[in-house]
Amino acid sequence: MRLFAAVLPPASAIDELGRAVRQLEHLPGAQGLRWTGREGWHLTLAFMGETDEAVLAELHERLRRAARRTDPFTLRLHGGGRFDGRALWTGVAGGLDQLRLLAERADAAARRSGIPMDQHRRYVPHLTLARSRAPMDLKPYVERLAAFEGGPWQVGELALIRSTLPGGGTPGERPRYEAVARWPLGGDG
Repeated sequence: MRLFAAVLPPASAIDELGRAVRQLEHLPGAQGLRWTGREGWHLTLAFMGETDEAVLAELHERLRRAARRTDPFTLRLHGGGRFDGRALWTGVAGGLDQLRLLAERADAAARRSGIPMDQHRRYVPHLTLARSRAPMDLKPYVERLAAFEGGPWQVGELALIRSTLPGGGTPGERPRYEAVARWPLGGDG
């Protein structure tokens, strides 16, 4: 199964962001983007990819410990950015040091469980809004997102998400995301 560790924003943050994204969907060229669905909005901490079920018990235990060792913290969605003209995202502000620490702990939990984590890159906290198959000018979208300031919310849990990629070739089909486990931060979960 294809897995990643993530922080899931609450419904209030999703609603705020949804209002901002609706404005972007009407900009010229927006129909050329594959917009992610609100139901899949998340902040990826550690992408594990295809994971053998044999390591799941240990992975769950290590992620539980990582969550327990991390105190709850406050974030807010804010602004926007782009990667390589192919991905449009909104950024994060607030407890970035704690978010990065949680990402490092989730990555370490996966590695210590035997999951090869070869794609180690500098962690850039973001929530992906849209993707493009070919590079395109995303600057107008980023400029519109510059003024976006979501309200603060408390991150209180770490989630392990199963990602199922679309396989039917249906236009507009999106990956499906399912939380398979959740652990409270700073708790004894």
